[in-house]
Amino acid sequence: MADTFSFDVVSDFDRQELVNAVDQVRREVSQRYDLKDSGTAIDLEETSLTITTASDMTLQAVGDVLRQKATKRNLSLKIFDFEDPETVGGNRVKQVVKLRKGLSQELAKKLSKTVRDNLKKVTVAIQGDSLRVTGKNKDDLQSAIALLREQEKDLEVPLQFQNYR
Repeated sequence: MADTFSFDVVSDFDRQELVNAVDQVRREVSQRYDLKDSGTAIDLEETSLTITTASDMTLQAVGDVLRQKATKRNLSLKIFDFEDPETVGGNRVKQVVKLRKGLSQELAKKLSKTVRDNLKKVTVAIQGDSLRVTGKNKDDLQSAIALLREQEKDLEVPLQFQNYR
């Protein structure tokens, strides 16, 4: 039997599911009668997504389709950081959507402090863009997960719990 148990708190998403969702959005945009002739382009980069289209109205519709497809593929909508749309040449509109991944340093400190203040029997260590929570009792770790799930409602990023052992 192990002396201590631990788990990691991360903020991540399945990249392949995102690629599949974007492909589905492209397909739907090319087939829907109200979006077919809008000349919409969706470019997926490593850390962002760029939507270029004909008008604010079609941009809104493409954003809605993206949210819908992401939800169906079990991607949290918190990974999307929609920036303000900007006008580009030829009466077209462009919007950059940043993809949130990893815990920022200040968020990791905030979550670490919350766990340490509420649960005295666990230790929390910040490891890059994740947190490692360690304790001698699995019930204490379950309490930490429950506490972090409560906090997640107020956060701008989704949390996942990995490597529970």
